[in-house]
Amino acid sequence: MGVVVDRGQLLLICRAVPEGDLMWALPGGTIEPGETAGRAAVREVLEETGLIVEAIEELGERVHPDTGRLIAYVACTVRGGTAHAASPREVSAIAWAAPDEIPQYASRGLFGPVRAYLDRR
Repeated sequence: MGVVVDRGQLLLICRAVPEGDLMWALPGGTIEPGETAGRAAVREVLEETGLIVEAIEELGERVHPDTGRLIAYVACTVRGGTAHAASPREVSAIAWAAPDEIPQYASRGLFGPVRAYLDRR
């Protein structure tokens, strides 16, 4: 998952097809064979949002409590582009959320290391 923070706001995507109760998420997807978590995050952010980003820090990984999937979280910094729903079959909308707005998108809150990173930014 790409953890993209710009001007104090976190980039979120709205899934075109919900995964259970999950509508909003960080941009992300499957790590391809031979790909690092950082390269996957950079690729997925570009594919889903049109943003060019650089991976700067691996924040940790966990098995997601709702999906059961192993998720790697990678902090990324924006290098170019304008965020938009770049993959309509995957993403119906994007949002930049200030820290106090995140609960309206992620009712369970954020993974601890992601929250700590956001707090540092």
